[in-house]
Amino acid sequence: MRFAPAAAALAVLFAITSSVSNADPREIDPRAQVLVLEGRALLSAGETQAAIDAFEAAFAIDPAYTPIFVDLAEAARAEGLQGKAITYYREALDRDPDNFAAMSGEGQALVERGAVEQAQRNLARLESLCGVNCPETVALKARIDAGPPARLAAETEEDAPAAN
Repeated sequence: MRFAPAAAALAVLFAITSSVSNADPREIDPRAQVLVLEGRALLSAGETQAAIDAFEAAFAIDPAYTPIFVDLAEAARAEGLQGKAITYYREALDRDPDNFAAMSGEGQALVERGAVEQAQRNLARLESLCGVNCPETVALKARIDAGPPARLAAETEEDAPAAN
């Protein structure tokens, strides 16, 4: 009887260790993988609408594969649809809160919309989780340093009250 608590604790430990060691990261459906690779190639070639079509087809095959949202967001940003891109990045972050690519991409899209303060929050989170030399952190910092697009800066200057 005096070994029962120790035996129960060991049983729980072995059960947890066994379940954790058998957990494999989620693999993408091979058919969807082909479409994702095709979409990335098309996006690199500047064919954003064809890339979006490929990513959406991959998503239809494997809707549980979170990185497809990051790919869709990148394509939306390339089309100038930062709001849609932010939606995709946030879906990826809802599914995987520590997705560095989604954090960085969302921050870059926020800067492109003029929301630099929100992007700086993403940068602070990335720096704490990933470090200052992480590629995602470096990319977001560079985008923040570059500032919002010139058209937003011009609009902001026009909206500013005139000095008397």
